[in-house]
Amino acid sequence: MAKMSLDVSTSMRDGFGQGLLELGKQNPDVVVLTADLAESTRCHWFAEAFPDRFFELGVAEQNMMGVAAGMAATGKIPFVCSFAVFSPGRNWDQLRVSVCYSQLNVKVIGGHAGFSAGGDGGTHQALEDLAITRCLPNLTVVSPADAKQAAQSVFALAEQKGPAYLRISRSAPYHLGIRTSEITREKLSLGKIQVIDKGKDVTLVATGLMVMEALLAAEQLKKDGIDAEVLNVHTIKPLDDEALLASAEKTGAVVTVEEHQRAGGMGSAVLESLAGKGCFPIEVLGVKDAFGETGPPAELAAKHGLTAANIVKAAHRVIRQKVTKSLVFC
Repeated sequence: MAKMSLDVSTSMRDGFGQGLLELGKQNPDVVVLTADLAESTRCHWFAEAFPDRFFELGVAEQNMMGVAAGMAATGKIPFVCSFAVFSPGRNWDQLRVSVCYSQLNVKVIGGHAGFSAGGDGGTHQALEDLAITRCLPNLTVVSPADAKQAAQSVFALAEQKGPAYLRISRSAPYHLGIRTSEITREKLSLGKIQVIDKGKDVTLVATGLMVMEALLAAEQLKKDGIDAEVLNVHTIKPLDDEALLASAEKTGAVVTVEEHQRAGGMGSAVLESLAGKGCFPIEVLGVKDAFGETGPPAELAAKHGLTAANIVKAAHRVIRQKVTKSLVFC
């Protein structure tokens, strides 16, 4: 297929698929495994170009992870592609023992994460995958913000030895602002927070598709006379503790936002990172102990308070708390 132009309006899965195809051209050790979801995860482009390096394992995700571990032990670089609810959701034990425990060079791709699988209903909407992956030793966890970063992540993870989980949404960002190129103005660097906007009044910490919502919120807050700092946490683990603390100390107020359960996700990682390092009012925006449901992804995100408007309201709240010195996290 012809190489497509990747921008913020391109779906993240398309960005991943293009990145994987380009990586396959450059690295003959890359192999791809899937569990009957090649087209949905966009690894079918790799399959068409390199059929001898593509393996269809059928609806058997646990076996697929074991096969990937064996391939990695022989020096291959397996990319294991499925929906996040199935991988790492269904094969977490094999990921834990066969891959992470042995520190094997397996790259797990969790597609259709968050509400982006809206039409497939709550059973297919992974809202817990960050929690079950970031707790695993030796596992790098990456959550890009758009298609171009998804493509960059493929190359970055291939260059880094060791187990990794890459969280991919089916969609492009739900809403686009006037600054659509801001997210990918610089090359993705694993383990380093991207400071998209510098500000002094409040820190907006976002990951995945919520990065664009944070940028839109920053635009609105500027109209309100509030200078927001926007952080793109594309690497959940290892978390860039130094950059996070520097921003929190500068602004004195923090809002985190993610398309994931509030429990155990990026917001929890931020709280763990900042604990005992200072006193900041912090609000964590995420799904509040609920499963997804069938519906348009943008509407589902809005139902759970994951929009620019909700981020703006949270920013105002933490700024008020900063001024009154109430409800701070120390």
